[in-house]
Amino acid sequence: MIATALDILSWLLILGGAAFSIVGAIGLLRFPDFYTRLHAAGITDTLGAWMILGGAILQVDSWLVAVKIAFIALFLFFTSPTATHALARAALASGLKPWSRTAEKREP
Repeated sequence: MIATALDILSWLLILGGAAFSIVGAIGLLRFPDFYTRLHAAGITDTLGAWMILGGAILQVDSWLVAVKIAFIALFLFFTSPTATHALARAALASGLKPWSRTAEKREP
């Protein structure tokens, strides 16, 4: 009974994480500029990876493997937002302007 409940919860987490990752990929394709694409990728990537790794933790039999996956999740928790922030700062420092509707209308 508990094993079945863990399997169902695990697959719900994995499918939810995959859905968030797909939404992030669609955001990368649909959003108009670098900053909005970075926002879509940063948020959905972190949550999608966390959900997939959480589902994987529930699937493994060894506690050592579960701890390793938890460390990977912890690493992603700190590095993904940091990398996103560093990319945005580097783009802003290099002079890349954020997209706006008014700027788009002015260009011929």
